[in-house]
Amino acid sequence: MTLLPSPPPRLFEELLARLVSEEGSDLHLCAGRPASLRRHGHLTALEGEPVSREDMETILAHLLTDLRRQDLDERGSADLGYSSRAGERYRVNIFTVLGEPALVARHLPGELPGFASLGLPESLRELADIHAGLVLVTGATGSGKSTTLAAIVHEINQRHHRHILTIEDPVEYLHASRLSLISHRELGLDVPDFAGALRAALREDPDVILVGELRDTETMRAALMAAETGHLVFSTLHTNDAAGTVERFIGGFPGDEQDRVRHRLSLVLKAVVAQQLVRRADGQGRVPILEILRATPAIANLIASARTAQIYSAIESGAELGMQTADQCLADLVRRRVVRIEEARALARDPRKLEPAITPLKGRGRT
Repeated sequence: MTLLPSPPPRLFEELLARLVSEEGSDLHLCAGRPASLRRHGHLTALEGEPVSREDMETILAHLLTDLRRQDLDERGSADLGYSSRAGERYRVNIFTVLGEPALVARHLPGELPGFASLGLPESLRELADIHAGLVLVTGATGSGKSTTLAAIVHEINQRHHRHILTIEDPVEYLHASRLSLISHRELGLDVPDFAGALRAALREDPDVILVGELRDTETMRAALMAAETGHLVFSTLHTNDAAGTVERFIGGFPGDEQDRVRHRLSLVLKAVVAQQLVRRADGQGRVPILEILRATPAIANLIASARTAQIYSAIESGAELGMQTADQCLADLVRRRVVRIEEARALARDPRKLEPAITPLKGRGRT
């Protein structure tokens, strides 16, 4: 007799449905607390009784495989992908708070929005046409890195005949193969770790490899090797700007390797996209602030010669090549009245550089 899988917990499905209907991004659950939703960056507790420990245990029993429960027991947290009965996709992190079970479920849009609706510049489409090298998309947790990468992968899938291999923890956006063949591999389900999966990937005939995160030196080393051997590699780091990303990557290696890694990186790095999210002036969601570096010969030389402090100036003057600093992006958003001046000033690296965009607006009654 075949045992049917248990139905998903009703409370969990109802809360996920509410998250989607209210256009929220994250559902927060913890035993002993009311459920909370994050919408347009704001976290709000829902009215009603706190979620009981029994409810949380029922939800966890449905979500956790033996391997993921082992992760939770050994590491204190577990990551997984989840598809609801309604067909929506979520990234779920399970953890404990003072011994009580808790989770955060992030909604992943089933139909990926286009570049324009995501607030991504058209220049990023060019990243889909690169044949080999390393592209890094960076930013804090929740800054939209995965969505930006998914948009670029979707672009490749629509326009090129390639084998795209993704290695993620967990798999977030599920892409249907179109012109490209897409193979999704998930840590804990298909592969044991990023570094091992990357090494194995080189024998799986990929053209494009997406690595969910460069978590350790071995993964960085494997990503660098894959880029050097003619593959296009996309990945993420938790850094805030382009120059910092270069130094963070190099600094992930032992000191006696760093000079060699600096030279290797200068040869394969194609772009860095550093992003964060800011509230829209109309209150309708958030918009990305993007710092974009394209690895021109001049920038490659700055990396190879350890003059990364000069990268920022090179980005500032590289607009015709599709480059921009975060401050230039902010100034443009202020000029187009997408972002409030106050928000831009709080986020700017050098608020004085916003003045050319702010001054004309002052004359129209905005401060």
